[in-house]
Amino acid sequence: MTTDEKLGNASSVASLIDHTLLRPEATLQDIAALCLDAVRFRFATVCINPYWVPFAAERLAGSSVAVCTVIGFPLGANQTRVKLAEAETALLEGARELDMVQNIGAFRSGESSRVRDEIAALASLSHSQAARLKVILETCLLNEEEKVLACQLAVEAGADFVKTSTGFAAAGATVQDVELMRHTVGDAAGVKAAGGIRTLAALREMVRAGADRIGTSAGVKIVVEMDGEQGGAAPVPLSTVRIPGGNPDTY
Repeated sequence: MTTDEKLGNASSVASLIDHTLLRPEATLQDIAALCLDAVRFRFATVCINPYWVPFAAERLAGSSVAVCTVIGFPLGANQTRVKLAEAETALLEGARELDMVQNIGAFRSGESSRVRDEIAALASLSHSQAARLKVILETCLLNEEEKVLACQLAVEAGADFVKTSTGFAAAGATVQDVELMRHTVGDAAGVKAAGGIRTLAALREMVRAGADRIGTSAGVKIVVEMDGEQGGAAPVPLSTVRIPGGNPDTY
């Protein structure tokens, strides 16, 4: 898909968005509302903490929206076996995309082979369950040389995407980082921009820089803005949305 196609209308923009809610204080009702919005606006996924995966998988069953969760979040400093156990549980409970945080400290200590092996183990597990793996680099903690090497390791290990940020560090996605990541991975992996993307203008900048997935908690606002600007596909009417286990009145 070309950049113009990705940004062509509200529907195509929505298909780029991982509709995200990772705040620790998020409640069951918050996750339910997130799922409902994801179906209404046709987002690519909901991105949630692992605890909520079974609930979201049940709510989104039969829809086009996938469940995405985070692994080793937000620091990446877990032992590999812990990340694998977390990933295996999430996949069994219905996650179809995993956003893992690379071991940043190990990476910056020169332990490239261990970092690559960890990503490869997560990628193999994900692919065995027909799921995708995204590797969060936490770009604000890396210099340019490290960003390039981290992208290369992720591609070598079989990751499906490289991702800029957790949104929990000092800064999020930048246009410059997305451009560098796209240049480094080429067509071998996707690029996900996340952290601080709250407007249609910011989303456009990231997509034009090379992102083909956007992580944001402002997806509804962005798609409504796009729809109003260009007359794209409107959200599915609330009255027609039916999600297993509930109806709109219960959210």
